[in-house]
Amino acid sequence: MRAVGNTGSPEPAALYLYRDWLPVSGEEARDLPINCQHVSFFPEIPKHEAVAELFCC
Repeated sequence: MRAVGNTGSPEPAALYLYRDWLPVSGEEARDLPINCQHVSFFPEIPKHEAVAELFCC
């Protein structure tokens, strides 16, 4: 999942994955953590353009 905006905390995106997307996806959560990779960072770009990608394993 790609999160755009203030990516200082990936918690809102992770909650969306677990609370909203996962139950309707037909997939099951595994016993692995979510990985977060920051693609672009503030202050190199404005906070509202920062990008992070979350990966569920």
